[in-house]
Amino acid sequence: MNITPRGVHSIDHYALCVPSLDDARAFFASFGLEVIDTCASLDLKAADGHRWVRLLQGSSKHLAYLSFNCFAEDHAALRQQAEAAGARFEPGDGEGFWFRDPDGNLLQVKVGGKHMPDHKSAQARIQTQPGVRAVGTRDEVAQVRPRRLSHVLLFSPDVPRAVAFYEQALGLRLSDHSQDIIAFTHAPHGCDHHLVAFCKSSAKGFHHAAWDVDSIDDVGNGAEQMANAGYREGWGTGRHCLGSNYFHYVRDPWGSFCEYSADMDFIEAGSQWPAGDFPAQNSLYLWGPSVPEYFVLNTEAERAPARS
Repeated sequence: MNITPRGVHSIDHYALCVPSLDDARAFFASFGLEVIDTCASLDLKAADGHRWVRLLQGSSKHLAYLSFNCFAEDHAALRQQAEAAGARFEPGDGEGFWFRDPDGNLLQVKVGGKHMPDHKSAQARIQTQPGVRAVGTRDEVAQVRPRRLSHVLLFSPDVPRAVAFYEQALGLRLSDHSQDIIAFTHAPHGCDHHLVAFCKSSAKGFHHAAWDVDSIDDVGNGAEQMANAGYREGWGTGRHCLGSNYFHYVRDPWGSFCEYSADMDFIEAGSQWPAGDFPAQNSLYLWGPSVPEYFVLNTEAERAPARS
């Protein structure tokens, strides 16, 4: 008898080590997130009030851990799935269970609230009427504040292996991929087109976190907002093929990115998404500016020890 794997339903938060908390405070406050000082870290909240990120002081930028939430009835089964998938368990903080993925990333699974919506978020639309100006002026634009975290993308030296592990251990499902170059996975309980994505590199690494905003206008205004604050490097504005969302990526002080994202495809609970294998030319974007070389650079690979 086939038993349907249990699955996590949301990212609760991620923790990122960065060389300078002062630089982090300036960057993320400019991006539109609420920055909260704690005794040893910075916490980042979006407009929904949830703490999505914990920033820790470190010698270099890297992912400290990635925390997932699940339903209480799935917790024990998920632990069994992780063990069967070959997870290496680690001591944690007493909440949920902790283990390493095949690339060495530290993961947590715990019982917690579903932060990913059950249905696609409503998108703000520009209302146009004859004789009425459709938009305001530049001096009237309010600060763009992301609603919530949408997804994260991690570098991996073996994308198919990462996808298989996250499917077997966490119940994430393949949405789409492009050969072994990039892959997108979603949670089975109602989820954006991707919750965790993987991109091929010579080493593990953290590439970007994407933040859901109301509209394509917020994507563009967010890009202006960051450029005016001095953060001009990045990629966009454009639209992805896989996921269909509008995007603008802003490069952070450590070589990774924060993405303003709007109008992503949504996969309803219980539905079957027609996952496809797309040519490389479709893996990044439908339209937009040319991809800068540094966008696909894994700065953490430069520090990774050579494998024997």
